[in-house]
Amino acid sequence: MGAMDQEAEWRGEPGSDGYYSMFAGKLGVAAGEVYADSDWAHVRGAIDLIRNPPTDQPLSIYLPLTYPHPPYAVEDPWFSLIDRRTLPPRVSPPGPEGEPGILRGIRARQGLTGWREERWDELRATYYGMCARVDHQFGLIVNALRDAGLYDDALIVFYSDHGDFTGDYGLVEKTQNTFADCLTNVPLIIKPPRGTPIAPGVREQLVELIDIGATVEALTGIEPDHTHFGRSLLPVLADPCTPGRDAVFCEGGRLRGETHAAERESEGSTDPRNLYWPRLSLQRLEGPEHTKAVMCRTSGYKYVRRLYERDELYDLRCDPAERVNLIDDASLADVLTNLKERLLTFYLETSDVVPFDIDRRR
Repeated sequence: MGAMDQEAEWRGEPGSDGYYSMFAGKLGVAAGEVYADSDWAHVRGAIDLIRNPPTDQPLSIYLPLTYPHPPYAVEDPWFSLIDRRTLPPRVSPPGPEGEPGILRGIRARQGLTGWREERWDELRATYYGMCARVDHQFGLIVNALRDAGLYDDALIVFYSDHGDFTGDYGLVEKTQNTFADCLTNVPLIIKPPRGTPIAPGVREQLVELIDIGATVEALTGIEPDHTHFGRSLLPVLADPCTPGRDAVFCEGGRLRGETHAAERESEGSTDPRNLYWPRLSLQRLEGPEHTKAVMCRTSGYKYVRRLYERDELYDLRCDPAERVNLIDDASLADVLTNLKERLLTFYLETSDVVPFDIDRRR
């Protein structure tokens, strides 16, 4: 079970300002117990596998947990672990012309604009509590590897597929075609196996999720039989001064007419009772809200190209919250030109691949 199974208890009435908030809060459990959900089942199953590994093949575990993910809900001790007084500042929405239409539309439909900061603090603290529960579960996995004598030789990769607004910009959940750092700058921790050259510490280099696969290939000696664009992170792990990527990229949204990419099969696109209706109902429209878009991010700037709406340009050095769209700033014309050139190179490098095997059909 999870918070979704108890919607009727925490959502409130349709039309209320908490109906689409995703905020469930504290999960009730007996003292010393945990909330019985799929994450706990998967973690315990992984620990059992570590304790009883296969004897005829290497041990490989892919453990995709749902936390932290809306709805925002967690049990004690993690719910009470987060000090509400020490939360980082929440990013407020930009001006009405400073963001794409899907964010304005979702904000209007989620109906959270009247929330006081104390309510946001509870929602955000719950999300951090969910993160703390994942940290604890990760520790259980690591300790199980140590107890089994497998830790030193294990490759451990901890990462996420996306982030979450969690109150930033006055929104909850995520979107498919916006690229704020709270959605795209996600955790990555790598503990390589014994014998791998490494200088422990934090890295500032830009990384894409596809680099994880390339790193695994480099560690295991796997030769891919297809073209991909990941880069092994072993050089960066060995030397923190090794140059990383000069830019990273994200893509999302759809073309007009691509209704098969609008999640129209989801009941949430037409049923206002669904938690995800504010976003899904906009994605099904043929207006500009679900426009195809691409991000090019360097260490200092972020450029977003949109097909049917205004482009975006942010100076991340002085505006890390991405609240001021500088796309029309003449003083950044050279920066914008360079980012557009870099984006063109990205598409030239990745837009077409050729199969490795020759097709002998005549």
